[in-house]
Amino acid sequence: MQRRMLSKEDEAKAAGDEVEVRREDQDKINKFSRLHQREIGIEDELKAKHKEKEDLDDVSNELELADEDDKIPYKIGDAFVSLPLPEVQEMLSTSTAKIEEAVAALEEKLGTIRDEQNDLKVELYARFGRSINLET
Repeated sequence: MQRRMLSKEDEAKAAGDEVEVRREDQDKINKFSRLHQREIGIEDELKAKHKEKEDLDDVSNELELADEDDKIPYKIGDAFVSLPLPEVQEMLSTSTAKIEEAVAALEEKLGTIRDEQNDLKVELYARFGRSINLET
C-alpha cells in the first residue's frame, strides 16, 4: 500500500479551512480546562475518602474482637483518648456515615462537572471539528 503525501496545495487548502477562534470560543476552552482541573482534584479527594472509609471499616472489624470492658485508644485531633468500646464503635459509625455523605456529595459534583464538560465538548467539536482535542 502506498502512502499518500499531502501536496503543498493540499496543505495550504487545509490551513485555509481553519476556523477563527473567537473570544467566546476561547472562554469555552478555558472553562473546559478549569473544569478538567477541578475534576482531577475531586477524583483525588474521592480516592482519599474511599481509603479513609476502608481504614475505618478495617478498624471496626478489628474492634469486633475486642473485649467489651476494654478501653480503646481513639484519636481525636492530635491526641489519643482511651474510651469504652461501645463509645468508640459509635464514633466510628458516625465517622463512617460522614465520609459516606462526603463521598456522595463529591460524586454529585463530579457528575455535574462531567455534564458541563460534555456540553462544552459538543459545542467546541461542532465549531472546530478535528482541529481541537478535548480528550482528557
